[in-house]
Amino acid sequence: MMKVTIEERVLHFKQPAGTSRGVYTERRSWFVTVHDGERRGVGECAPLPDLSCDALPNYAEVLRGFCDELERTGQIPYEAMRDYPSMLFGLETAVANSHLSPLTSQLFDTPFARGEVGIPINGLVWMGSYEEMLQRMEEKLAQGFRCVKLKVGAIDFDRELDLVKRIRQRFSHHEVELRLDANGGFSTDEALYRLELLSQYNIHSIEQPIKARQWAAMAELCRDAPLPIALDEELLGINDPDAKRQMLRIVKPAYIVLKPSLHGGMTGCREWIGIAREEGIGSWITSALESNVGLNAIAQFCASVYGDHITMPQGLGTGQLFTDNIPMPLEIRGDQLWVTA
Repeated sequence: MMKVTIEERVLHFKQPAGTSRGVYTERRSWFVTVHDGERRGVGECAPLPDLSCDALPNYAEVLRGFCDELERTGQIPYEAMRDYPSMLFGLETAVANSHLSPLTSQLFDTPFARGEVGIPINGLVWMGSYEEMLQRMEEKLAQGFRCVKLKVGAIDFDRELDLVKRIRQRFSHHEVELRLDANGGFSTDEALYRLELLSQYNIHSIEQPIKARQWAAMAELCRDAPLPIALDEELLGINDPDAKRQMLRIVKPAYIVLKPSLHGGMTGCREWIGIAREEGIGSWITSALESNVGLNAIAQFCASVYGDHITMPQGLGTGQLFTDNIPMPLEIRGDQLWVTA
């Protein structure tokens, strides 16, 4: 008989994680463990306050209800959980882990999961003061990252532009791929002008330049901007396949950036990727400040979706953020994430 238990934990950041929505100093997650005879699997349910569509005041109570349904039927209630992506992702992780390899962290049988290949990742530079961001950028470049993602939209734009300029003065776009993430930090009036200024530095893409739910304005930017636009927050809460297709056809971004905890779990992200491919839109996968349990699941999911030879850097470099993270056999070597055991 299947049993599902829940444990709530609070993780603490080594240094405050600044975003356009505020600064995180701690991270609350719910860990679900599926027991089925000798099989056991663990998954992480980690909603982000003020961002996740399922960051509810009664989160634990709702999660317990879905766990009870899993116990009763032995099946994840996928359709009922479409609007609860972080909960769905946690249950998907736990069930996949228990089915495939109850004694290890393996979820899918891939070369990555067996430790045979790594996944290229970007180096993430968090928001902060100019001096802090410059130092973090230098650290990532020194560590050997060939793709750096820079959070913008929080400090004075001229200083952010100067950071970008500094990178390009030292490294050409052939040496370092530069991605930007504005987290909706630009106003619709200034966005196109700012993107024009940024485009002179050979930017790979910029995520969510303006706030979500402005489809007409975002579609205009995607059409007119001199650099590729990727959607992230724009995908939140769009969980119906027809609605996903409609939004992508209207806005026509170059890329979508998928976080399983936010964008429908593994099932919803597979759906997004399939629809995006049909529309000629690229994608990559990134974590959303999960512990190593969630990061491991996202990385293994990424390998199962994109195959054995991933060349586009993914956003999987957040595993060293917490003072009290959960040990997992993950290791960053140069600019790649590897499973070590």
